[in-house]
Parts: sequence; structure tokens; C-alpha cells
Amino acid sequence: MTGYQHKGSFYTGQYRNLLKDYGIDQQEINTRLEDTWSKLFEGDEDTRIYYPQGEDMGYMLDTGNLDARSEGMSYGMMMAVQLNRKDVFDRLWNWTMTHMYMTTGVHAGYFAWSCKPDGSRLANGPAPDGEEFFAMALFFASHRWGDGEAPYNYGTQARDLLRTCIHRGEDGVGYPMWDPDNKLIKFIPECDYSDPSYHLPHFYELFALWSYPEDRAFWKEAAVASRVYLTISCHPVTGLAPEYAHYDGTPNNDRGYGHFFSDSYRVAANIGLDWEWFGADEWECEEANKVQAFFADKTPEDYRRYTVAGEAFDEKSLHPVGLLATNAMASLAATGPHAQASIELFWNTPLRTGTRRYYDNCLYLFTLLALSGNYRIYLPK
Repeated sequence: MTGYQHKGSFYTGQYRNLLKDYGIDQQEINTRLEDTWSKLFEGDEDTRIYYPQGEDMGYMLDTGNLDARSEGMSYGMMMAVQLNRKDVFDRLWNWTMTHMYMTTGVHAGYFAWSCKPDGSRLANGPAPDGEEFFAMALFFASHRWGDGEAPYNYGTQARDLLRTCIHRGEDGVGYPMWDPDNKLIKFIPECDYSDPSYHLPHFYELFALWSYPEDRAFWKEAAVASRVYLTISCHPVTGLAPEYAHYDGTPNNDRGYGHFFSDSYRVAANIGLDWEWFGADEWECEEANKVQAFFADKTPEDYRRYTVAGEAFDEKSLHPVGLLATNAMASLAATGPHAQASIELFWNTPLRTGTRRYYDNCLYLFTLLALSGNYRIYLPK
């Protein structure tokens, strides 16, 4: 079988269960989902990455760096809304608004990307991947559960955040998160380059429907621009993307992030989900095939840092479970011979334990949701 489809889930309302399609029993899938959530959100200290705090808050811990990041907080909210856990979602969002939301200075309206578990700030700048996941998770929460009193007026919070992301700086104070000319997401607001793994055209398609009316055309253009950007930032032979890239798609190695490493892993997952949801660009099928082919003869124990052309460094991957998970999620778009093997490798790999588990296991749960047909678009009721 192949992962090819013409119409995405947004149009059909149908979500493929590739795990079941490849022969895994539905009850086993359900059990794995429940067990994975339980270990990450309620488990022991070897697997847990979520920590409730007080009566109404909780945070996601980056176990390798011992901080709470806007990335992880927004990931946790997306996981919670997908699995219908409003209790956890609201705790995470309350913690985020209490400790991360910036109300003054050049970054007012954004979220500090890193805080200590006690809520004190480790940074006063934002990271745009957090903002885009916050906005999408908030829209889904609004549509799935309805809006409440602030800060649980999810839809308004999402629209306000997106307005800030594209209009910040128009009064001369601060910077937008998307370049107003080329419509590309930045690595940070005050820079002029991007991170290919931040590009989520499937989110922008939905922002174009649900943001404030005056912002909708921008998001539609951003979806188109990001799909084009991915085609020029991923290597034409290997499919590998750098962590940072210039606006022309070439690797930006000024600070050593111009190679395929941790951030880059998410590109394969993102193109898989974009294809599943919208089926907008058949290039995504080719890209998925190339990435899976590149890793077909490599074992997770020997995953490394690579140039985008595929030359291996001595440095081993910090997050091999995350990498094999995102390669499996690419099977949503793949039409090549390695889709099944990528899924089987993922299914036969347990959650990561130990100090580096946070990033790997976030990508693991997203992949499990996507491959089981449970990473869904929640439409307004």
C-alpha cells in the first residue's frame, strides 16, 4: 500500500489509521495510546514530563535542560486537546499565562521561551514554534470544549496571539514573528532567517479560516510561502533539512546550525501531517520518500549529525527515538518502499527513559496520534 491520497482530512473528515492498515490490532493501538499518555503525564520519574503544580497549574519539563519551554507547554496543550484532557490543558495554559506571557517591552504579547519550574524567567524572548502551537491548540480547544472566562476564552486568546505575531512592530516597537514581505516564519522575531521545522502550513490554512478577518489573507499566503520554502530548504537528493536556513533556503551555519540535527527532525513529521490534513503539494510525498530512503540502511544507535547532503559527522544524535518517530510520521505522505519499515521500527521502539526523554517522547506521542488517525482538526461546532 502507499500513503498517497488526493484529498486531505480537512475535506473528507476521514483520518487514516496507518498502524491498523499495517496489521496492528486496534486494541493494541488503543492500549499504546493510553499507556503513552499515562507514562508522560502521570508516570514515574523515569518517564514523566508533565508536572501538576498547585490547584490549577502544571508544566512540561525539558528533562535535559531542567526548564519549562514554550515549545513543550504548547506541545502539551496540543496533546491534551487531541486526547480530550481539558483538565491538563487548562493547567498548562494557566501556568503559561501566569509565568510566560509578557505584557511589557519589545516582546509584549509573546511568551518567554524558557522558565524555571518555579516560573521564574530564564529568558525574556519568544520562540515562534511555541506561539504557533499555542494558537492552534487554543482554536481546537475552543471548538472542542467551548470558550470560558479569561484566560480560558480560547478562541479570543488564539486570535489575539496571531494578531500580535504578524502586526508586532508596526508601531515601531518590537518585531513580528513572520516576515511581512515573504510571509516566512522567523527563528526569533528580531532575526532575518528561518528554521524549516517551524513551518506548519497545515496550521496556517486553519489560521486563515479562524483568525481575525483582516488577518486571514496573510495566513493563506503564509501557507503557500511555507510550502514553497520547504521545497527549497530540503536537500533535493537526501530530503534532509538544516536546523537554520536563510530565506533563500540555503543552510545558515553561522552559529553551527546549518546541518541536519535535532530541530530538523520535525520537518518530516510536519510534511506528513500537512499532506494528511490538506493533500496540497505532491512534493511532500517525494520528500517523505527521500528522508525514509536516507535512513533505511541506518540503525537508531548510529544516527548522527549530517550535512544536508548526507555526509555524517562523528557526533551521535541526541534524540534517536525522536528521529525514528518523525521518520515514521512521514509515512502519512510516503509512497515509497520504506513506509512500512519506518512504522514498524517506531511501533517496536519503546518510549525513551532518562534525562534526555522530553523531546523524543513529545515527538513519539505526536507520531502515535498521527499514525493512529487521532491527530485531528477540530472544527467550529
